[in-house]
Amino acid sequence: MATINLLQAINQTLQQQMAKDNKIILLGEDIGTEGGVFRVTAGLQKQFGKDRVIDTPISEAAIIGSAIGMAVGGLKPIPEIQFSGFMFSGYNQIVTHLARLRNRSRGKYNLPVVIRMPYGGGIRALEHHSESLEVLFAHIPGLKLVIPSTPYDAKGLLISAIKDPDPVIFFEPKRLYRAFRQEVPEEEYEIPIGKANILKKGNDITVVAWGAMVREVEKASKLVPEVDIELIDLRTISPFDEETIINSVKKTGRFLVAHEAVESFGPGAELIATVTNNAFYYLAAPPTRVTGYDVTVPLARGENYFMVDDKKIAYAIKNLMKVRP
Repeated sequence: MATINLLQAINQTLQQQMAKDNKIILLGEDIGTEGGVFRVTAGLQKQFGKDRVIDTPISEAAIIGSAIGMAVGGLKPIPEIQFSGFMFSGYNQIVTHLARLRNRSRGKYNLPVVIRMPYGGGIRALEHHSESLEVLFAHIPGLKLVIPSTPYDAKGLLISAIKDPDPVIFFEPKRLYRAFRQEVPEEEYEIPIGKANILKKGNDITVVAWGAMVREVEKASKLVPEVDIELIDLRTISPFDEETIINSVKKTGRFLVAHEAVESFGPGAELIATVTNNAFYYLAAPPTRVTGYDVTVPLARGENYFMVDDKKIAYAIKNLMKVRP
């Protein structure tokens, strides 16, 4: 069992799945010769050729539109959008065609397309490189949205996404690409889409996070050792695992969600609404969210003030624990 980082786990998964299924096609800007901006697809064009790992023009609309046509024709395209903030020119294709074609054709066409996108801040990138845009995809019927937080999960979730007959958006937290290593089996395994992972059981408070925020919650828990935290890695934003969250909140009576996306109309609001609707009488304190601010992600050092970190999360946990029913 190899010890690899998240980037290597994704590369390994793509390589193994392409070797098994010649219908899988990768396409995107600079993904072949250069291996992508972050080198996630390094070496794949050399192994599988330019017909299966395609360097495209700089046109997100063309990348997604071509992937849709490939899928209708029986292929399994995996397009890469270089950064999630670049996807807006291709968003029309995603929302009006990719997400709707199964419904529009009354089930005649399934589109097994997995769109990979590096997302999130934390690397002091330029404008349009650091957004957390979960809500723009989770809000659209017909799309699934997956965000891994570990190398192990990245492989298992990506395999499930590739095997899914319908479109999956696969967000990759760019600051986790090389952040740490983990043992990942070389053999194939699947992690079900829509199933959360309880990373740590606890009795005092339920904390839900995903992607890079999971590590921040883990660090925050060390700042409040007196609080018995139940930490849930959501893994899938849409569809999300409502049952696991509700059962946890019924046990702990307190709920906190931490996400990097801006606060207003974000995924945290939906999770809080779900908890309030389904576990209201179990709550000992108002459900709370710790999020990014309602501003464009600042450049360079200003990004530090925007990002959700362990100290902000620990502060929110302490405040929630002060509330008595």
